[in-house]
Amino acid sequence: MTESDIRGASPLPSDLFHDPACSGSARPVVIGGKWTAVVLRCLEDGRSRRFTELRVPLHWITPKVLTETLRAMERDGFVSRTVHDEHPPRVEYALTGLGRSLLDPLDAACSWARAHGNAITEARDSYDTAADAS
Repeated sequence: MTESDIRGASPLPSDLFHDPACSGSARPVVIGGKWTAVVLRCLEDGRSRRFTELRVPLHWITPKVLTETLRAMERDGFVSRTVHDEHPPRVEYALTGLGRSLLDPLDAACSWARAHGNAITEARDSYDTAADAS
């Protein structure tokens, strides 16, 4: 049994970001820092998550960069950080109201990227081919 199961929260799946339109290099819209949108997705279900829980679907982000992203999101008011008085300390992150307000625009950006992903890829390929030729 995992810690998430004990707390009653569903664990985050390791393949949470399988949609290439919203999680890969084709993503045309960036909210906050480079990784803010994927952290928003990890927290969108309204549950508080520990750093180790966030690392499961975000395994390609180094712990240092994830820490910097969470700090920046906390500074921007997108996430709250709660430190529980335990030994060792337990720290959890959750979306604030301001962070939740980004979910609809993020959904719209993902829908747009799905609809236009091929055109973005074609434009990039064309640009790269022309740049290589000159």
